[in-house]
Amino acid sequence: MNWSEQIDAYCERTDFSYWSEPVNAVTNLAFLVAAVWMWRRSAGLPAARVLCAILFVIGVGSFLFHTHATAWAAMADVVPIGLFILFYLFLVDRQMLGWPLWAAAIGTAGFLPYAVGVTVVLRDVPFFGVSNFYWTVPILLVIYAVVFRARLGVAARGFVIGAVILSASITARTLDEALCDVWPIGTHLGWHLLNAVMLGWMIEVYRRHMVEGAAQRG
Repeated sequence: MNWSEQIDAYCERTDFSYWSEPVNAVTNLAFLVAAVWMWRRSAGLPAARVLCAILFVIGVGSFLFHTHATAWAAMADVVPIGLFILFYLFLVDRQMLGWPLWAAAIGTAGFLPYAVGVTVVLRDVPFFGVSNFYWTVPILLVIYAVVFRARLGVAARGFVIGAVILSASITARTLDEALCDVWPIGTHLGWHLLNAVMLGWMIEVYRRHMVEGAAQRG
């Protein structure tokens, strides 16, 4: 693979100069703000702070991609997102649902075949095919909210709220190229801003659940 290969994937980019996507680049500040905000709220919860650190790296990686626009920068963009998904899913299985370690590990690993299956199913579906992988997450959030609503309690509603925000975010990502002729700046900035809100919110859902659980045990 040519790691220096240039990638033109978004409406805002018109050439391969560093600042060809100024809005897409700058809006990654939203991830950093969300990460710092939730870090301050997550004292005493090491796992939540790991999520905050990954969220910060997501912002940095996305900034690199929207400035360098290379294959290596694309990896810096998507790998932290994958890490956030897998680590959050592990925390849900292990700490929020109370599964034993082996079951939580299997549940987390199960995301991979699940994601492949959903991605394949949505690949040729109009509108959904553009961002087919990302739709795996709101779908899974709703599944967990419904199946485990009794054990998740209020967090189940938080999962549904997160799924709604992420669906709006994915929609903004999907419409970027489709609306390019009428909105040259693109709609990818909505993906960044809404994703920052959604990921920060999901950390907050986890934080509240853990704090409330500790209070009940105390």
